[in-house]
Amino acid sequence: MGAFLDNVDLVIIAIGALVGISASLLGTFLVLRGASLYSDAISHSILLGIVLVYLISGDVHSPYQVVGAALAGLATVYLSELLGASKRVKQDAAIGLVFPALFALAVLLINLYARDVHLDEHAVLLGELAFAWLDVVPVGSLEVPRSLLTMGIITVVNALFVTLFYKELKLAVFDAGLAHALGLKPRLLFYALLLLTSVTAVGAFDAVGAILFVTFVIVPPAAAYLLTDRLWLVLLGGCLIAVMSSVLGFHAAMYLDVSIGGMMATITGLLLALAFLAGPRYGLIARFLRLRQQRVQAHVRMLLVHLYTHEHEAEAEMENVPRALEHHLRWSPRLSRAVTAIAQQQGLITVEPAGQRLHLTEQGRRMAQEVLEPWRRI
Repeated sequence: MGAFLDNVDLVIIAIGALVGISASLLGTFLVLRGASLYSDAISHSILLGIVLVYLISGDVHSPYQVVGAALAGLATVYLSELLGASKRVKQDAAIGLVFPALFALAVLLINLYARDVHLDEHAVLLGELAFAWLDVVPVGSLEVPRSLLTMGIITVVNALFVTLFYKELKLAVFDAGLAHALGLKPRLLFYALLLLTSVTAVGAFDAVGAILFVTFVIVPPAAAYLLTDRLWLVLLGGCLIAVMSSVLGFHAAMYLDVSIGGMMATITGLLLALAFLAGPRYGLIARFLRLRQQRVQAHVRMLLVHLYTHEHEAEAEMENVPRALEHHLRWSPRLSRAVTAIAQQQGLITVEPAGQRLHLTEQGRRMAQEVLEPWRRI
């Protein structure tokens, strides 16, 4: 353990990874519920709670700051929902109105009453992960970075919350009406989720800042959701993406000599873009291949219907040949050859070696009949 704590690089990566895991666990349910904007609102409004606790206690490291920040986050959510319930503005607009007002009030109070204290909006928004290892607290015979200890505890709490209430959270996210009917109190569960989000934001802002925290809340779960539809896999995938972003982001930042937190956020964006492009189900490449396959099958069905329509007619010798396809279906010679080859490979047609006449197989004939059946009912 001592060797680990003496390795500054590993400590910084571990702090970033813990922030990513703790944020992603909660962010998964916020993203699936369509409430991810609340994480941005909470991460800004907690500054007001921190400032108010400082003005009351006079201690910038007061343990009550977590309580004040958490209450400020919940107040943001409550006021946003109250404003949205008035039907005067939409819910997302209500959030956009409330949290900038609370954040502006916090900045105003800092400039009026806490100008000489190390408490500012820059620290909350950006943090400084490179120096997080310098702020240590004694734990037995060891000196542990405060952010590492704090985020370790918060990560364990968040993991326990998700594990213990996994079924309830899953039901509340996907069917809130049923959850309410079963007496699970999804609204109370949602507020508990937001309370933990506020606490996580407080623990994270001193090291990584609100911007990276919001990134970890939203981007890893969103990237994981592009890769799978299974909730537990989304949770696991989000955590893995957060850890990968921390490791790759740190090394890239060292190589390029740039902000560590900024590079971690950049890596999460790159991983999201990769999932968006190469996701097995929702990725652009997979969608393109599915659409291409659908177009091919549509052409094959057109070919089968054409052959079936003229199969028993006198002019079948002239109609059921590749050249007729080019004329009647307006296909290019290349497309005609490609579709004919695919249909032959699928065992739907046969081709005469000499005359090039196309014949339906029994399987092809049944498929043509299935295609025409709905039209015969009209």
